[in-house]
Amino acid sequence: MSPDDVAPLPLRLSVLDRSRIREGGDAAGALRDTVGLARDAEAWGYHRFWVSEHHGVPGIAGSAPTVLAAAVAGATSSIRVGTGGVMLPNHRPLVVAEQFGVLEALFPGRIDMGLGRSVGFTDGVRGALGYGKEAAGEFAARLDELLGWFRGTQQAHPGVRALPSEGLRVPPFVLATGEGAGIAAAAGLPLVIGDLSGRAKVLAAIERYRAAFRPSVWAAEPYVVVAGTVAVAGTEEEAARLLVSEAWSMAYARTHGTFPPLPAPEAVAGRPTTARQREFYEAGLRGHVHGTEEGVRAALAEVAAVTGADELLVTTSSHDRAALRDSYRRLARLAGLRPAAPRAAPSRTAHRAPRAPGR
Repeated sequence: MSPDDVAPLPLRLSVLDRSRIREGGDAAGALRDTVGLARDAEAWGYHRFWVSEHHGVPGIAGSAPTVLAAAVAGATSSIRVGTGGVMLPNHRPLVVAEQFGVLEALFPGRIDMGLGRSVGFTDGVRGALGYGKEAAGEFAARLDELLGWFRGTQQAHPGVRALPSEGLRVPPFVLATGEGAGIAAAAGLPLVIGDLSGRAKVLAAIERYRAAFRPSVWAAEPYVVVAGTVAVAGTEEEAARLLVSEAWSMAYARTHGTFPPLPAPEAVAGRPTTARQREFYEAGLRGHVHGTEEGVRAALAEVAAVTGADELLVTTSSHDRAALRDSYRRLARLAGLRPAAPRAAPSRTAHRAPRAPGR
């Protein structure tokens, strides 16, 4: 099967990579793998490539998303690059605006600003960052200030300007956790929500977002990105195997309070687990889209029809990096993706939140 033989799926496909560290590997290798995957994603025709923010997590190397986004953008030429996301409660809005302004100045027309409202995972991390749990409740105000720095309209700090950000159009996206969907609707911003394993909850939040959406200078209409795990392989069994490492590490995190490096799937079966950890592990294997190319294509067509999503942000992780790359390659093929031509530098005033094909 080639892209020429397949009708494109009715939604864009993008990638979020969390720079997972694997047992036997290290953080430097995980970060280089992220940059390499971005190059592949561009060659396979994915629309955008995002990186994430995690602090003090032994199994995740991506702690500085704007720094990593710069490395990704520098290694690619056409794919959009951004964050999924920068956790705004952990940072001053001026600093975030300046960082994205620098990225946009260096890579015009290719930068996305995905923003979340999560705080540090533990009291120790929150203390080191200098913000407590209450900072999540300030997300809407910080978001308003951040967008004001780009427009030159912020009121909190008279006489201060965010440079080189002021006047640039970096598309903002809100990651929905808790009240995130309502905040995105009120601000008139695109929404990123997941995951596919919690379908009913996702559908309800999307419905509320669309009903409450208010057009803004950033987006004229609702734009929904659904995030989730997708694993594609030659057989159902091989696709299911791709889910094992992440499910085990997440179960360990839920029961021990720290997310470890990803183990090899064959190492998981022999490890002792408590009944509670086994319950979390089995839950982590359910609800994801996985299987052969034919089955996954049908499942994603259903996701598109049920959610009305404009875009799917794939967040799959696995210990087997070669199998993971093969999964993304197969996904691009079954979706009929085609690589984009290198971008020419657009005008500074033309950068708007993207609209899905046919909408």
